[in-house]
Amino acid sequence: MLSYLAELEQFFGPFRLFRYITFRGLLAAGTAMVIGLVLGPLMIRKLKELSFRQSLRTETEVGELAGLHSKKKDTPTMGGLLILVSVTISTLLWAKPNVWVLVALFVFVSLGLLGFADDYMKVSRRNSKGVAGRKKLFWQALVGVAALTVLLLHPESGEKVRELWVPFLKEAVMTAAPLWFLFPFFLLVLIGSSNAINLTDGIDGLAVGCTITVALVYAIMSYASGNVIISDYLFISYVPGTGELSVVSGALVGGGLAFLWYNAHPAEVFMGDTGSLALGGIVGAVAFMVHQPLTLIVVGGIFVMEAVSVILQVLSFKTSGKRLFRMAPIHHHFELKGWFETKVVMRFWILSLVFGIIGLGTLRLR
Repeated sequence: MLSYLAELEQFFGPFRLFRYITFRGLLAAGTAMVIGLVLGPLMIRKLKELSFRQSLRTETEVGELAGLHSKKKDTPTMGGLLILVSVTISTLLWAKPNVWVLVALFVFVSLGLLGFADDYMKVSRRNSKGVAGRKKLFWQALVGVAALTVLLLHPESGEKVRELWVPFLKEAVMTAAPLWFLFPFFLLVLIGSSNAINLTDGIDGLAVGCTITVALVYAIMSYASGNVIISDYLFISYVPGTGELSVVSGALVGGGLAFLWYNAHPAEVFMGDTGSLALGGIVGAVAFMVHQPLTLIVVGGIFVMEAVSVILQVLSFKTSGKRLFRMAPIHHHFELKGWFETKVVMRFWILSLVFGIIGLGTLRLR
């Protein structure tokens, strides 16, 4: 909305700065952070008043971990609302509205509402069970189908969204991917990313800290994808209009930093599924729209590790009756091995940064 101030350049020269995506991206990050820091104490206090406290699993369910996390029992959840509000407001203020931005926000808010429903069911029932897994997958798929349908039907995105690009290759593998492939692929990226971040959200600051790194990387990738000169130089897909997604990603960084302020150990609030499903969804959507969905496997390496650890744990137990890890997701394995929670988080953040740098490196290696 405020991007239109650039049209008043003739009346006040500095207004021309609003034409630049980088400038508005920085403003989006700063705005989201300020909104989050200001609203944080108010929202935390309200969540406490409503007794929206995290329902922790019992010792029967998780054994030794229940003792390690016993001090968290009175911490309020649904803090993801803070991220939803700050990122959405900041994006609407600073990004030029186009199909890419609106679809990203649609996915973000829709999955945030799904997560809110899940969290509300948990706190109202006072247990760790919310929306049934199949129902959650159904609604995630419905959001994904709706988002991709809009992209396919819109003249600005209809052709470009059907391209499939693979890291290290200079040209698209598919220039007009068939719908029977495109829909399942998009849903895989969207649902996989959403659930992977949800699995990562298990200890203070872990999920949001890693998401900040991923958002920074995709802010750069979005800018490159939407710039004809840079995309041509890097031999990556040029997608007109996706540069505005770097403003969205900037808002994610700012909103994530504000939430981390209150979520750092010992956490004053948990994001809950309200935040994790929304963050995973928008990250997956942005990665898909800038033709870097497969690069997300590298950039979001921590999320992949967490999801794969759960899959391997389940497969191992069902086939052999043995567990590969002391507990999955894998961050709990290290906790049970004796690592302090803060050490697990810091080391995973370091790995996330390394994965992000490697992911950026794939842009040049073609």
